Amino acid sequence: MKRLCVLIAALLTSFPLLAQGSSAGASTNKSTSAAVDAGDYVYVSAQGPRDANGSTPHTFADQVRQSLENVSSLVKAAGLSNEHIVYVQVYLRDTSSSKELDQVFASYFPHDPPARAVLGVAQLPQPPVEITAVAVRDLHDKRAVSPANAPVNNAYSPGLLTHDRLFVSTMLGRDPTTGSVPADPAAQVNLALDGVKAVLEAAGLTMANMVFVNPYLTTDIPARTMNEQYARRFEFGNTPARATIEVSGLPDGAHIAYTGVAVRDLSRRKSIRPKNMPPSPTASPCVFAGDTLYCSAKSGFIPGPNGGIFTPSIPDQTRQTMRNLLDNLEEAEMSYAQVVSTTIWLDDLQDLPLFTRVYERYFGDKLPSDSIIQQLPPVERKVDEREHYPELEQVSLIAVRGQNVHTINPMK
Repeated sequence: MKRLCVLIAALLTSFPLLAQGSSAGASTNKSTSAAVDAGDYVYVSAQGPRDANGSTPHTFADQVRQSLENVSSLVKAAGLSNEHIVYVQVYLRDTSSSKELDQVFASYFPHDPPARAVLGVAQLPQPPVEITAVAVRDLHDKRAVSPANAPVNNAYSPGLLTHDRLFVSTMLGRDPTTGSVPADPAAQVNLALDGVKAVLEAAGLTMANMVFVNPYLTTDIPARTMNEQYARRFEFGNTPARATIEVSGLPDGAHIAYTGVAVRDLSRRKSIRPKNMPPSPTASPCVFAGDTLYCSAKSGFIPGPNGGIFTPSIPDQTRQTMRNLLDNLEEAEMSYAQVVSTTIWLDDLQDLPLFTRVYERYFGDKLPSDSIIQQLPPVERKVDEREHYPELEQVSLIAVRGQNVHTINPMK
């Protein structure tokens, strides 16, 4: 059964408006696209706290531990160990639990823990926590990276180097020495970007090495302010791919955070931009890190001088999203068959079946690994004065060329 079908079963349990009396679904680590082995790296779909019997532990610490166990089982199915895990994304319904999260992570990864991103979201297919992961196959030159003035946290590494990449943990918009959050949004943005820069420099790299960035921000940070400060850090038209996500919360009272990936060898970095798209000061459509293509998030926005979103239909918006992503893949001489990982942001998780109906058609029998998140409460789906509708879904992706890509199913 495909991973998305399993998630739909979980949603039917979680949302009584969709179905009454449904029983708990199976653990997501039983699905054939729960992880994708892309040769140099293994991409693990978001894993929640359900065990193999479909039950969920009672305490938050045990829920985190079970989520990590589910990640670990998939990594082991690929012939690797927890030592090979280099990056994790943690989605929480409540970021006030981040201290307890740290305690579990510190015990689970006692040596050189992975880089980590933590963010608060409104809804999850498996609340209250889900964890996605990336594992490297070759441990050569793997090492943790930390700026000289970074506070010590045994739960994660500020940066994690592999033989060809640097994974950067979320750098928060707060003073790293005092922990205070300045009142000025621009100052918060620059503190977070300074944190990213410090990790890169500790690894002997610069901002030019970045290939993908996730800015996570709350409503306290104006998008225009964030973009103005962000654009100053990169070469115009050669910025990293980017997925900008407004979230419901971040740890430690922060309102802005950045996480991302850098390539170590600049000669292996190449931006991809379809000819009909103008250069952007804030995001390249896609960027290669060697054979791995990181693509910016796309929505159902119809591009062009009179562009916009002109339908409230989830299937129609999804079709346009997949078309927009395909434009980028084709410019890179790639296809959906080479996509290994996606991140899907929905306005309302109850729309997942409608989204899935379109999304799956682009992949055939082999879905990529994925994480599916509702980051905020649903918007009011009203048309505005320009006859535009709100964005109801967004997808970013990672694709790999020249590798024997296959899905992992530990149950077979």
